[in-house]
Amino acid sequence: PDYATALVGKWHLGHVEPHWPPTRHGFDLFFGLPYSHDMVPLGLYAAGPGVELTREDVDMPRLTERFFQRGLAFVEANRAKPFFLLLALTAPHLELFPHPDFAGHSKAAAYGDVVEEVDAGVGRLMSTLKRLGIDRDTLVIVTSDNGPWFEGSVGGLRNRKGGEGWDGGYRVPFAARLPGVIPAGLQSDAIAMNIDLMPTILALAGKPPPPGVELDGRDLRQVLTRRGAPSPHEELILFNNEQVAAVRTQAWKLVGRSYYRHLELPLSVRGGALLFDAQADPSESYNLATLHPAVHADLKARFDRAKAKFEPMGVRKAN
Repeated sequence: PDYATALVGKWHLGHVEPHWPPTRHGFDLFFGLPYSHDMVPLGLYAAGPGVELTREDVDMPRLTERFFQRGLAFVEANRAKPFFLLLALTAPHLELFPHPDFAGHSKAAAYGDVVEEVDAGVGRLMSTLKRLGIDRDTLVIVTSDNGPWFEGSVGGLRNRKGGEGWDGGYRVPFAARLPGVIPAGLQSDAIAMNIDLMPTILALAGKPPPPGVELDGRDLRQVLTRRGAPSPHEELILFNNEQVAAVRTQAWKLVGRSYYRHLELPLSVRGGALLFDAQADPSESYNLATLHPAVHADLKARFDRAKAKFEPMGVRKAN
């Protein structure tokens, strides 16, 4: 059966024609922002079947609440049919606007306040699915698009969002729940990316991938359902905009670009890219290139192949 689809939250994939609004890209419903909430001019937009795109001013302290309300309303309206909801929250992106009911509650100040509101909203979503009797037939995934920026914990990883190739800007939690399919308590260290979500969800829904396109993502069903299952990826490519910044395999990480003060440093040509043992040294503190020259050469070749494949795409886009 066809799925009802909605995007509630941030779009940020183009805010002028032909890339805007999201209802031109397969979503039945859109309610949210065209880009991050620290950008101007900012408006809260809505679009749906037979409804023109509308705009209203943004009440920032109530924005997360509005997103959850609209997302829950979509779930309620489509409880009897298959549905897909992408709830792309803007919080805790800067600027921070705690809801009045949560402001001043957290010892982590405003950042903690907005995280507590997000946590409460996810709990409300799970309770709604259970009340409707569909919580055991609904895949729920909670993750992030990047690591923390100026606030929040990187859990011992190096650097933060915008720091180029270091894991603190890329590595994020990923939690998935589908009772009867995903075993409770299963944990995995298999490497994966958010680009894997589409092929994984399509496979679980029994839908074919879109024809005529090359997908970089992989189906994660084995990783999600079988303890110890390996990643479907031999490598992950980490980008700084259109530039390749690092390559990660299950065991190793090669960082080829970084920043120092105001300088953007191509480490891959300044003394060689840095090699890290991703299992033993998750903080990326010790460059092991001289101890493992064969591994370094292998990952450097992967890095160069990725540059040759992907970076010309960014040049074509810029032109």
